Amino acid sequence: MQLDERKTKILQAVIRNYLETGEPVGSRTISKYTDLNLSSATIRNEMADLEEMGYILQPHTSAGRIPSDKGYRFYVDAMMAEKEREVVEMKEMLLERQDKMEMLLKQVAKVVAQNTQYAAMISAPQTHGNKVKFIQLSRVDAGQILAVIVVEGNVIKNNILSVTEELSDETLLKLNILFNTHLNGLSIGEISLGMISAMKQQAGIHSDIVSEVIDAVAEAIKAEEDLEIYTSGTNNIFKYPELADHSRASELINTFEEKQLLSSLVQNTLTDEQSTGIQVYIGDETPVQSMKDCSVVTATYELAEGMRGTIGIIGPKRMDYDKVVGTLRTLQNQLDELYKKHDE
Repeated sequence: MQLDERKTKILQAVIRNYLETGEPVGSRTISKYTDLNLSSATIRNEMADLEEMGYILQPHTSAGRIPSDKGYRFYVDAMMAEKEREVVEMKEMLLERQDKMEMLLKQVAKVVAQNTQYAAMISAPQTHGNKVKFIQLSRVDAGQILAVIVVEGNVIKNNILSVTEELSDETLLKLNILFNTHLNGLSIGEISLGMISAMKQQAGIHSDIVSEVIDAVAEAIKAEEDLEIYTSGTNNIFKYPELADHSRASELINTFEEKQLLSSLVQNTLTDEQSTGIQVYIGDETPVQSMKDCSVVTATYELAEGMRGTIGIIGPKRMDYDKVVGTLRTLQNQLDELYKKHDE
């Protein structure tokens, strides 16, 4: 059964009022809250229908109603489908330029938490399915060569490799041509055993170097795929009575401190290809069990070279969805520009 305009307005009024107060909402409150000019009796009937349809709940016999997860879902979907909200840019999001991406991301997480008064997280950008861009071998001394491996996102990894004899400039040139001809543009999963065997054959007496360089490439890509996640505002959780219960709060704070479960949330977000890049998880919809009493809103941000990361805001189900989604939309637009400034 579809919600008509009247039921939709009443449901939205219930949700907005509950978001503001955290208290169950009665028909008399709704009659003052909407422009429908309906009697309390009519509103009671409509609210009874909404309850029967599963959009609102009555926590106590004599109390008003509160939104169900289904109600929140309807509200969020309607809000996001109706328009791409333009929000006021966060004031002075970064007061000082930071030299490192780590400092930038920590500052972003802090500002998001302060701006929303919820918990916030942000993952360092990754290149999904990293590929080799360039390999450069150069001599360090008679027994060592330096392998510089550049992967997508202009991430550079240096490895010192031992050699049994000093390599001539001509040999190094041939090996550089060999590696770059075969490996450029490939991910580690695309480098086959047959390709490695062919490279070893071409390298002749220096075939051992092929194995070491392949290992170094794998290590470079793996290291870049290790997620770094920064969090802020976890103590904001205690501001909301429904999350301040000792066991719930402890479980949530452990999730933020250990971060392993947050990694699964990030991976879940980064593999999603929806055009908005924003996901809203309400209650049991979240892939993180310890957040089943929360709402989690995530956004994918993208920097140069296809580097992508996740911003997340975690709060009560009665969070200010408009503000949260607006904040994330603003950040999506700002992060690439901020990254370029800090990269100069």
